[in-house]
Amino acid sequence: MRDAYRRWAGVYDVVFGGVSAFGRRRAVAAVNRLAQSSGRRVLEVGVGTGLALPHYRRDLDVVGIDLSRDMLLKAQERVKQERLSAVHGLLEMDAEGMAFADDSFDIAVAMFTASVVPDAKKLFAEMSRVVRPGGQLLFVNHFAADSGFRWWLERSTAPLARILGWHPDFMLSDLLDRAEATIERMESCPPLSLFTLVQVKNPG
Repeated sequence: MRDAYRRWAGVYDVVFGGVSAFGRRRAVAAVNRLAQSSGRRVLEVGVGTGLALPHYRRDLDVVGIDLSRDMLLKAQERVKQERLSAVHGLLEMDAEGMAFADDSFDIAVAMFTASVVPDAKKLFAEMSRVVRPGGQLLFVNHFAADSGFRWWLERSTAPLARILGWHPDFMLSDLLDRAEATIERMESCPPLSLFTLVQVKNPG
């Protein structure tokens, strides 16, 4: 995974910035709104080059983590250049085994990260652990279609996942158990509803 994103770091914003912009802005808008009632301690998992960081409210306390040092260096440069006062830390860390104590945050958000990590359910469990009970977990991701041409295309390109650095055949059930998770909101995001915003109340 580090190797994949070392290759992408220099061109990530150009290649993926545009297509992912709608989903990122939708997720950050949700965080900004939820922070009014849920709390201002925010964790961004898979912060990458920091594309979302300029859009957080300045009164929030945002910490970002990423496994890729190369991506984090880009994010640190962005924070410095744009003087992003909401960002209180950018740390190199594995999302499936975070160093934070339990209940360290009020909100955790993962944008385009769930289909990248080796075990998305471990990601969900760790985000749930570090967010206080009753806090919010948010995900923006591409979730595979159930049928049709897109279903065929996603499964045909799945073997390329190692090169792409993500899994095109990723399902919502790979992330969470809908019978156990309290999904408070699911919303399709442009372009072409390729991505979905999922908001889950943390059971703790």
